[in-house]
Amino acid sequence: MAISGRFVAVALLGLVPVLLFQEWLTVLATIAVLVGLLGADLLVAAQLRQVNLVRAEPENVTLNNAVEAALTIRNGGSRRLRGSFRDGWQPSAGARNPVQDIDVPAGEGRRFAVRLRPVRRGDLSAPHVTLRSFGPLHLAARQRTIDCPGSVRVLPPFHSRRHLPSKLRKLRELDGKAAVQVRGAGTEFDSLRDYVRGDDVRSIDWRATARRSSVVVRTWRPERDRRVVMVLDTSRTAAARIVDESRLDTGIEAALLLGVLAERGGDRVDLVAFDRRVRARAGSAGQGNMLGRLVQAMAPLEAELIEMDWPAVPAQVRAVSAHRSLVVLLTSLDSGAPEEGLLPVAERLASQHVVVVAAVRDPQLGAMLRERNDATAVFRAAAAERALLQRAAVSAELRRYGVEVVDAEPHELPPRLADMYIRLKAAGRL
Repeated sequence: MAISGRFVAVALLGLVPVLLFQEWLTVLATIAVLVGLLGADLLVAAQLRQVNLVRAEPENVTLNNAVEAALTIRNGGSRRLRGSFRDGWQPSAGARNPVQDIDVPAGEGRRFAVRLRPVRRGDLSAPHVTLRSFGPLHLAARQRTIDCPGSVRVLPPFHSRRHLPSKLRKLRELDGKAAVQVRGAGTEFDSLRDYVRGDDVRSIDWRATARRSSVVVRTWRPERDRRVVMVLDTSRTAAARIVDESRLDTGIEAALLLGVLAERGGDRVDLVAFDRRVRARAGSAGQGNMLGRLVQAMAPLEAELIEMDWPAVPAQVRAVSAHRSLVVLLTSLDSGAPEEGLLPVAERLASQHVVVVAAVRDPQLGAMLRERNDATAVFRAAAAERALLQRAAVSAELRRYGVEVVDAEPHELPPRLADMYIRLKAAGRL
């Protein structure tokens, strides 16, 4: 049972005769009238045990976009249902109108829409709905909480999509340059051309030569179905917030841009989100478009407050591809973590694959380095200088092993990682 503000107002009015006639009989009469009105209102209110709820699952929505969650209330009783309901979405779902008034005639149903604007990526839920049924006087209400689970998956926003057209344009330009063949390179047949001095005689196509009465050679294109394996670090270091998003969210943005770009470039793409066990996996071999598979796999990811199991990473890469591949490690270069696990694992992977380490750098370090107005700012600048030097030392050590390093601020990391992929393509390392 719940009482309304109207009942409180009536109770305050009941104080008037009590104050005017300060007798026990007046007090008892006032209380009896209030209880009688309350009981009569509750007695006439519609029963909630005969109310059924049907929830329509909302569609997937990208972060910071709006979606409607539909709820149908069916009144199976014999009395008109007047009252309100509260849909129990968690706060990060951003429900704009979770509390609404209802008026459902007996034996009928009504559909209500709750507008959601999520502020957090992942799977958001509403476990139950609370109903209130008021009587005609609107003094008190029957109240019941009904289990009616609902959920919505909030997908990564993919802000780095704006860089995709320019990167695809560079990739097409690269393909145009790659059409100029190199003698003896590749195993995929491309076209025929006239023989020139210096061509390998083993590439002569004798049948085409006989038909054209001139010496013709075959040209070959390097294989295009290379493997790109992205390993997304979901350990405790991924929980750190850089500017307005976590390191994990920045890694997701970079993985989305690289994954779509690599697939358009003719490569096979695989993603493994890992800390001590595999949290998500997606690949080009599945059904549907690559972007859809990636966002569905990465949407529910959360950083786990545990250490990364670096020695297990080579086995995860080997489970995806036993051949030479581009392995992209989306992780951290902060002091402590690289020396313990990243460096030896990167060296081991670099002996078999082309390895790129992509890490987010906090722009606050640069701001602290420039501000030296007082003693506190000088100490902060010294700390920032030391952190940047440690990152530079780790990057230099990785490059000594033959590992490429992309160390950039959050909004720069996705396009710079895509540029690194294009440069490796242009250099023939993929």
